[in-house]
Amino acid sequence: MTKAAKPSPCNMFKDMLRTIARVPRGRVSTYGDIAFAAGYPGAARQVAWALHGCGAGVPWQRIVGAGGSVLLTGEHGFEQRLRLQSEGVAFLGMRVNMASHRHNFFPEKSAAKKAAKKRVKLAGKKSSAKKKSRSRRP
Repeated sequence: MTKAAKPSPCNMFKDMLRTIARVPRGRVSTYGDIAFAAGYPGAARQVAWALHGCGAGVPWQRIVGAGGSVLLTGEHGFEQRLRLQSEGVAFLGMRVNMASHRHNFFPEKSAAKKAAKKRVKLAGKKSSAKKKSRSRRP
């Protein structure tokens, strides 16, 4: 019996850094979203570790905590906020406006989900209109 090969942490970090590089200017992503998009769901802490040794050229400022909070403290947190603001990212208090600036790694799936929800809503409205018209009859 052979054991399945475990992905090495080095490869995991490289995958995560490549995913971080896909976040465009003016957009942000969460640590959890990066882990999921890189193929390692639940590995948000490892994204932080990958960023520790990333070096120059990686847009580290575009990665924020869940809900859009800047998790870095002190000068580093201040620098992250300034860098994001210079890219046009808007803040609501101490958090990034995620509704406007969250990067979507899987746009096709979310568009399909929205369309499905819309169909369900429309079907619900039609069925409730039929029920109302039936109840009015003597």
